[in-house]
Amino acid sequence: MSYQALHARFKRIADLDHALSILSWDEAVMMPAGSGVVRAEAMATLAGMAHELTAAPETGELAQAAAESDLDQWQAANVARITRDWRKAQAIPADLVVALSKARSACEQAWRPARGANDWDAVADKLASLVRLTREHAAALAEVLDCDPYDALLDDYQPGFSRADIDPVFTELETVLPDLVDLALARQTPALVPSGPFPVARQEALAKALMAEIGFDFDCGRLDVSHHPFCGGAQGDTRITTRYNQDDFLESMCAALHETGHAMYQQGLPVAWRGQPVGDAGGMALHESQSLLMEMQVCRGAPFLEFAAAIIQRTILGAETSSPEWQPANLLRLATKVERGFIRVDADELTYPLHVILRYRLETALLDGGLRVADIPDAWNEAMTASLGLATGGNFRDGCMQDVHWFAGLIGYFPTYTLGAVMAAQIFRAAREAIPDLDNAIRQGRFGSLFDWLREHVHGRGSLTPARQLLVAVTGTDLGTDAFLDHLRTRYTA
Repeated sequence: MSYQALHARFKRIADLDHALSILSWDEAVMMPAGSGVVRAEAMATLAGMAHELTAAPETGELAQAAAESDLDQWQAANVARITRDWRKAQAIPADLVVALSKARSACEQAWRPARGANDWDAVADKLASLVRLTREHAAALAEVLDCDPYDALLDDYQPGFSRADIDPVFTELETVLPDLVDLALARQTPALVPSGPFPVARQEALAKALMAEIGFDFDCGRLDVSHHPFCGGAQGDTRITTRYNQDDFLESMCAALHETGHAMYQQGLPVAWRGQPVGDAGGMALHESQSLLMEMQVCRGAPFLEFAAAIIQRTILGAETSSPEWQPANLLRLATKVERGFIRVDADELTYPLHVILRYRLETALLDGGLRVADIPDAWNEAMTASLGLATGGNFRDGCMQDVHWFAGLIGYFPTYTLGAVMAAQIFRAAREAIPDLDNAIRQGRFGSLFDWLREHVHGRGSLTPARQLLVAVTGTDLGTDAFLDHLRTRYTA
């Protein structure tokens, strides 16, 4: 009886989280600009309600009683997840939850126009308030989890990983990648650049066509436009976004395919456990592994582009063509072009981790108190100049204001991108070993065998198995850079 009551309680919490997610999607996609204050109030109320249900003493009592009853494997894992969530929620005062929700909304809403205007001063004070509240949140979680405050925030995004796991991986990549970038730049063949403009309507049609070919379920999901591409919504109601550049159709195409990887994971989670913590994704590094497996391992590879070239031509141009700039070999050069650039989301596979490591170093210092919000632009400029040779002094739009994450209070999220890239290489290597004709299937536009394998080994497992254990079970190895660096060398420097 205790388990059934606990199950029902967390279904209610999941429904609140679903509503919050859709309100957040609407805020980013279509909410009128003047509605920000009332939206922030509504979201804060819902966040407070979900927190109160999770943190209530009754939740802990039900979880303890349920843990002592006869449970199957999935139920036991669900109770373990719920108990951990309850302990964490107990550590955070309800008024801090509400204050954080309001501060996140206010800061993100200020960031959108401020970034376009290159106006750091318009958002700096709001970010400082948000960082202060985030430190309070991290300190409270760290006490109950008995860990470093940054590790406590990382636990919200990827349970089971810590700075001790991240630092060796990032140090190795920081050491190896600059030379690989130089070698790739020296060896790459210049690509022919198709001339635009490329109308947004045709780019949207291309994104939707490729999403459908891959297997995205449009009956339970949709594609829209936002400042920053993302995958949101909930299982059974998946919302993804991209953004369009009329001079470069590949930018929106690859962003949509990246988010489709997230969405396919979301749509492949175990339906029987929808609305329960054990039915959720296994963390954001694992989530990013699925988006990067789709975008980088599959869609920027030669087999996929051999399949997609005709679709790209018909959708963007209206007809197939023999022009060399539209052929698979040239599309591959475009999709794998290496270039040192300012913008993380536009970065290639070789330079992307350097963007993430930069943010990781800064946000750990920000949380530890070694970096003040007021000093972020100068620190960013110094780090970007050192790692990529690009100065951002006075260029806040392409520097420290380019990402939404800090302005939405998502400190601890950034390392999951590169952890995800490393995991994606390991998982795709395992998939290739398990499906010998996988490249040929992709070349023919047949994705079923890949997603059948992913649903069995990753998607359908939900949070039954912790992400690190799942990685070992799927690939036979713990987190490591070997598969990732082998992939980069094969694709870019061979």
